[in-house]
Amino acid sequence: MVASVHSSISALQAFGRKLGVTADNIANVNTDGFKKNRASLQEGLNGDVRVEISRDDTPGHPYQVFENDERVERETSNVDLTEEIPNLMTAQRAYEANLTALQTQGKLLDSLLDIVS
Repeated sequence: MVASVHSSISALQAFGRKLGVTADNIANVNTDGFKKNRASLQEGLNGDVRVEISRDDTPGHPYQVFENDERVERETSNVDLTEEIPNLMTAQRAYEANLTALQTQGKLLDSLLDIVS
């Protein structure tokens, strides 16, 4: 029982970090030169969930602007909202599922303690 609680708590933390990374990407969609991050989840040795965050250095779309009568090359961010919004929804649902599992485990322990006492 304790291992399942540990797994649920580590999953909550992991999906919380994944939500934060995705939210940061979405917040910077219009920031020139911003490079998105990716949060990948991996199983740890003890059944816990670990997060590995990596930067995606693919270039954004280049464009040109005039500054002080000179043409300057700029680059948009490489964030794609059609990719980020589904990632956000998936991470949110997974977070909610782990929270529900943790709440159910808590109720089960309460019932068990009521029976024992």
